[in-house]
Amino acid sequence: MNVLNATGGSSGDVSLDESIFGAKVSVPLMHQAVVSQLAAARAGTHKTKTRAEVRGGGAKPWRQKGTGRARHGSTREPQWKGGGTVFGPVPRDYSMSMPKKMKASALRSALSQRNKENKVLVVEPPVGEKPRTKDALAALQAWGVSDKVLLVLTNDERNVAFSFRNLPDVHIIGDTQLNVYDVMNADTLIFSRSALDALQTRLSKGGAA
Repeated sequence: MNVLNATGGSSGDVSLDESIFGAKVSVPLMHQAVVSQLAAARAGTHKTKTRAEVRGGGAKPWRQKGTGRARHGSTREPQWKGGGTVFGPVPRDYSMSMPKKMKASALRSALSQRNKENKVLVVEPPVGEKPRTKDALAALQAWGVSDKVLLVLTNDERNVAFSFRNLPDVHIIGDTQLNVYDVMNADTLIFSRSALDALQTRLSKGGAA
């Protein structure tokens, strides 16, 4: 694959590992990975109060017999205004376990799908003495990218991340945090050359994500 420089020209070639970018695409596996990730992101802090937890209702609203009305022991029963909630949500953990090898396989599927769609670019991002959003925008235009972008960088490319972080359609992620949801949520996947090398080293030969 051709590596693009900041002006859109060629900066050499790089080979994509077929075991990562040419793997068999498993839609059910990718779906499971996305569901697992979104479930783990839920706070699970929802809570409603039962009749034992709402305030008031200590006194019996009227005597048991003789009024002609239904018998009640508390105004905090569920059918009363201000009463407790029956079977309401309580705090819980929504996370779902998924083996590391399955996560890695799902990521390979997602990367392979994007590669088949010709939505993967490898670039030499602009690196200046100071981060400049103007340079990042010019680079995207030179690469012919105008849609939602996932930019994969290494931890050492901080100035590059600072240059791109203010662009609304660019989501920046480290090569070690790459996941199925972000890959599938982006229209174009852009790797820096160093991030691609690090990712392929980690995922090659059946390694975990």
